[in-house]
Formats: sequence, C-alpha cells, structure tokens
Amino acid sequence: MSKGGKETVTLLVTLLITAGIAGGGYWLFLKNSSNPSLLPSTTDRNSDPNTGSPTKIDISNRVSRGDKILIAADTNPNKQAGVQAIAAGDFPTAITKLEASLQANRNDPEAFIYLNNAKIGSKNAFTIAVSVPIGGNLNVAKEILRGVAQAQDEVNQAGGINGSPIRIVLSNDDNDPVIAKQVASEFVKDTSIVAVVGHNSSNASLAAAPIYQAGSLVMVSPTSTAKSLSGAGSYIFRTVPSIRFEADALSRYAVRTMRKNNFGVCFSSGSSSSQSVKEEFTAAVLADGGKIGRVNCDLAATDFNPTQAIAEMTNENVDALLISPDVEQLDKVKGIAAASKGKLLLLSHSTMYTFKTLQLERV
Repeated sequence: MSKGGKETVTLLVTLLITAGIAGGGYWLFLKNSSNPSLLPSTTDRNSDPNTGSPTKIDISNRVSRGDKILIAADTNPNKQAGVQAIAAGDFPTAITKLEASLQANRNDPEAFIYLNNAKIGSKNAFTIAVSVPIGGNLNVAKEILRGVAQAQDEVNQAGGINGSPIRIVLSNDDNDPVIAKQVASEFVKDTSIVAVVGHNSSNASLAAAPIYQAGSLVMVSPTSTAKSLSGAGSYIFRTVPSIRFEADALSRYAVRTMRKNNFGVCFSSGSSSSQSVKEEFTAAVLADGGKIGRVNCDLAATDFNPTQAIAEMTNENVDALLISPDVEQLDKVKGIAAASKGKLLLLSHSTMYTFKTLQLERV
C-alpha cells in the first residue's frame, strides 16, 4: 500500500472510531434503552500448559460478515433467520428479519451492523474489520460495537466515503493475545479488508501489531493504552491519549488540588497497560513532589487481598491510592473501595470508563 493510500485508510477508520466509539456507543445505549502483546500475556488461556505453544483455534467460528451470530446471548428467531439469509445471499429477506430482530432488541449492535451490511448487499464497499472481546468481556465488546454500529449507519446514510459505504467484519478475540494473533493473520490474508479497529486490551493489541505491520494492514485501537504500542510500527495507531497525559492530570489533581502526598498503587502485573499507568503515574507524582509507598498491591496475584493491602498502606500513612486494573479485573475495584472505607482518595484512569463501572454497587 502506498503512503497516500495508508493515510486515507487511517483517516477512514479514525473517522469510524471517533464518530462512534468515543461517544456514540454510550449515546446509542441511552437512546435505545428507553425502548421495549509485542508483549504476550503471562496467562494465555489458549497455550499448551506443557509446551507454551499456541493451541489450534478455529478462527472461522470467530469471524462474521453477518453470516453467523457471534453474540449468542442476543440470539432470537428473527436474527437467526436474518443471518441465514445473509449467508444465502438473500439480502431483502435479511433486511426484513434483522429489522424485526431490532424491534425486539433495539440495543443489539451486532444485529444493527448486520442490517447495515445487508443493505449494502453485494455492492462495492470499504470493508473494515472490528475485533472485540465477546468471550472475554461482553459488556466492553458491546460498548465498542454500539459505537461502530452508529458510525457505520451515519456514514452510510450520508452516502458513504466517496460514494462507497462501509461494510463491517466482526471478530471475537476474547482479549486473548494468542487468539488476537490468529485473528490478525486471518485479516491480513483477506485482501478485501482495508483496516482494522482493534484490539481492546493492550496485551491483545501488542500481540497482533507485528502481524498487521508485516502485512501492511492498518490497525487502529480505540482503547489500548500501553505506551509500547506507540512504537509498534508505521501501520499501528490508537485514538486514546497517551497514558502520560492521564497520569500527569491525576497527579496534579491529587497533589496540587487535594493536597495528597503519599500514594499507593494497585496495578496488574499481567497487563501492559496497567504497568504503563503505574510507571507514568509514579514519575508524575515524584515530579509533583509526592512519594509512592512501598506496598506491593498486585491485582493479578492469586493471593490478592484488598483488606490486607489497604491495611498495609494505612500503616505507611498512604493518603491516596491509584487503582489501575486490567479490563478483566473491574470487580476487584469494589473490594478495594470497600476496604478503604472512604479514608483514602481513590484515583483511576480510562480503563474504568465502562458501563460495568456504573453498575457497581455503592460501597
């Protein structure tokens, strides 16, 4: 791909992300809810425990242009019929059935994307792949897909890009680096795909990035924050701000506004993103005149105990705590908040910007 072509594709996929994921997914949820790793994971779930080699995964069951349902929880007879019609090339029937499915569940982004694909039919279109963790974190996957669905619909309703609509290919990578690599290989082999939106977790994005780079396929992650992703290659992009800016803002608020000066950090040793946050926040706090406590609070530890961690921090006179979970560890935040009993200023970052956070009970 030429430099100019790569820039055009990057602009296209960034438009899709910015128009939808940054705010559209949340808007779509509110609108419809009222209606009836370069660094591999240390815990790859799909590796042989004896050899560490990747197990063979049937990627065909994880990729869909509308011909199969990936979100099994949102299956209904009309959606199933619509998907079968797409697989058979019967797009008018697919449109009718998917519209009926959305009448029953208007907050189903997968059905909305497949409906938009069915409206395109066999016409030429820009094909963009989207990889989300349906099996790893369904709430996050749906949030991303709601943004994608809205953006696809708005772009296509406006006449597409230079007259060509956007067709979406979905994939489920479970936020697993091993699966993400195999998904990336499939996307690179598919010459109809011009760009990829993904992946969600930094570990998955870092694992897949070298494959996209080698295949000259643009990857734009809407959510991965690990700082090492910035140097992953000329075809690798992300839309979220640098962790350094988040860390600087959190430190300034805590040190200068809230007058806190002794900080604890709870992070996840298995997450590239979480480790980046810890490093950048530590540097920012020290630069602002604060200090970081010595308590090792690792959310990924098998013996993690929030009560014990908070007690140890209290003994060190910690007065503020940065919680930097992996996206799969949001439930542990509740335990930390409960153990702190309101005595510590609790801080976190963009990993917590999910609908699941709003569902956590007050402690």
